[in-house]
Amino acid sequence: MEISLACYQSISLDKIQNSFRFPSSIHEVFRAKPLFSDYCFRFNRRKCGNPCDKIKCFSLEQGLQPRRPKPKPSRNTDSDLKETEETHVKRPSVGICSQIEKLAFCNRYREALELFEILELEGGFDVGLSTYDALVSACIGLGSVRAVKRVFSYMISNGFEPDQYMSNRVLLMHVKCGMMIDARSLFDEMPERNLVSWNTIIAGLVDVGDYFEAFRLFLLMWEEFSDCGSRTIATMIRASAGLELISVGRQLHSAAVKFGVGEDIFVSCALIDMYSKCGSIEDAQWAFDEMPEKTTVGWNSIIAGYALHGYSEEALSMFYEMRDSGVKMDHFTFSMIIRICSRLASVEYAKQVHAGLIRHGFGLDIVANTALVDFYSKWGRVEDAKHVFDRMPCKNTISWNALISGYGNHGRGAEAVELFEQMLREKMRPNHVTFLAVLSACSHSRLFERGWEIFQSMSRDHKIKPRAMHYACMIELLGQEGLLDEAFALIRRAPFKPTANMWAALLTASRVNVNLELGKYAAEKLYGMEPEKLSNYVVLLNIYHQSGKLKEAAGVLQTLRRKGLRMLPVCSWIEVNKQSHVFLSGDKSHVQTNEIYEKVDSLVHEISKHGYVPKEKTLLPDVDEQEQRILLYHSEKLAVAFGLINTMKGSPLQIVQNHRICNDCHNAIKLIALVTRREIVVRDASRFHHFKDGSCSCGDYW
Repeated sequence: MEISLACYQSISLDKIQNSFRFPSSIHEVFRAKPLFSDYCFRFNRRKCGNPCDKIKCFSLEQGLQPRRPKPKPSRNTDSDLKETEETHVKRPSVGICSQIEKLAFCNRYREALELFEILELEGGFDVGLSTYDALVSACIGLGSVRAVKRVFSYMISNGFEPDQYMSNRVLLMHVKCGMMIDARSLFDEMPERNLVSWNTIIAGLVDVGDYFEAFRLFLLMWEEFSDCGSRTIATMIRASAGLELISVGRQLHSAAVKFGVGEDIFVSCALIDMYSKCGSIEDAQWAFDEMPEKTTVGWNSIIAGYALHGYSEEALSMFYEMRDSGVKMDHFTFSMIIRICSRLASVEYAKQVHAGLIRHGFGLDIVANTALVDFYSKWGRVEDAKHVFDRMPCKNTISWNALISGYGNHGRGAEAVELFEQMLREKMRPNHVTFLAVLSACSHSRLFERGWEIFQSMSRDHKIKPRAMHYACMIELLGQEGLLDEAFALIRRAPFKPTANMWAALLTASRVNVNLELGKYAAEKLYGMEPEKLSNYVVLLNIYHQSGKLKEAAGVLQTLRRKGLRMLPVCSWIEVNKQSHVFLSGDKSHVQTNEIYEKVDSLVHEISKHGYVPKEKTLLPDVDEQEQRILLYHSEKLAVAFGLINTMKGSPLQIVQNHRICNDCHNAIKLIALVTRREIVVRDASRFHHFKDGSCSCGDYW
């Protein structure tokens, strides 16, 4: 651990001020021309037309009629001149302004802005600082750019002169609504700036990911004030995390300790996040341990840190520690743990988290429930996913996408398409992920015509340009129909450079349809884009073997050896009674080895009666030569046998493996599902295979 409290005791304030040293890349940015020097508008030069011209009064639709202006007389009289002079005198608006302030105080922001329309339409009202403050709160609460422009335009047209507090509030309003260009212009033209002003604009820059500019302004602020609070340091630590500069983060950590804010909650949580994102989970754990009071955000940060680095079991252990500590868990906690369970393929743990979610009052939370829908969908519990989905009072596009994807992954393409159509009927707007999910569903279920209709509707009806993954789905669909010429033509017609996924889809289609020439061409394209990806070579190797081109196959093997590429040992695992059991091909280390091998032999004998014949030696995706010698005892067969022995009769099995299932095991498990009357779901490195009654959801195309 490089950071220790002892090393901070000898650091002086001068050293802290001089300790902000950044890599040369940051210095180059700081020395460059200011990013905002070419702004062509200024606060005092802003041209504001009549705001009423472009505003539709919602209040008018509700029957509230504004006062109509008096008709102009044909000739000017003394009384007319007197009346004209009186119209320039601002009228009191105590009633309207008071109502606006009350509505904003009660978080009824939309109603407050609707009432504000009366002020806009009639004009000439005397609006005070407290009312403008309430309107700013309404704009921030709604995050509405249009509302910001309305309120700000009204301020200018009525000659409102904000004090320091109100200037900062207007700046915050622009920052919170994402109007950073306008916010920078306002900040640059502020006649007086305090620490709040600097912190607001710096935090806004960090939020939008402009970390270099945030550091530049931070250093300027430091030169002017030589002071900063805990929130500022926490913000800059977040900027360090964004840039993944752990050395800068350590300097800020030092400054936090020197200024006495090292144990501040915001600083501590920012440090945990920074160290995690910069690759030092040990330092993140140390920062967490040093927290005097471990808050919900602190626990969430350290759990997320472990999950980020792939330490899923450690993250799950930290979750149980958090639960036992009595700290209140929020919906982010549960959402995160559900995703960790998804990574661990642990249905039992996920059920516990689901129960905890309901017990802690988050049973209707949209974020957590969407994570549950996604989890159940991924792990074969589509009915459970549908049950959670149906109980959600509010659904967003992500929720619909998760369930559509779940149906598609498990070969229920017709239901996925029906759900997509229901989504459209309920006026939910699909995005590119929605179309990827439904097109993948069509591909997995071989719904060729429906897939093409949906693909064509993307740009025609929904104004969404198809991306490379959408094209890959369509290439796979064409390949399933044996239309390789059309698939190749689709690649050539794509409005962008074909990606590796598109060529890989064509290569797979060539392998399944045994088209050597097209497969070789697709493989050559892939070699240039992904020269170190093993699976590309192996698929071409299979094409040569199936075509009897042994000399060419030997050449591919020589290329693999020359590049130093070799197939890694493969494994499969199954969870039984909340415990994962891992199997390698030919593995004899399990305590039930004898029983497992006897079960495999028994199953092979049984399925042989239904036409099963072990395949001859062939090189297959992600399967090495050693495994070919033990074909009958591949890892997936051992996992299935173990599951059949240790689970109740009729219960489904869930197998996970780190490689693509080989053809022999695919055929064997189809028949095992038939003779045992079990549903067996295998998630391989390519897709889900849902085996039932002697068939597979992939339609033997993978």
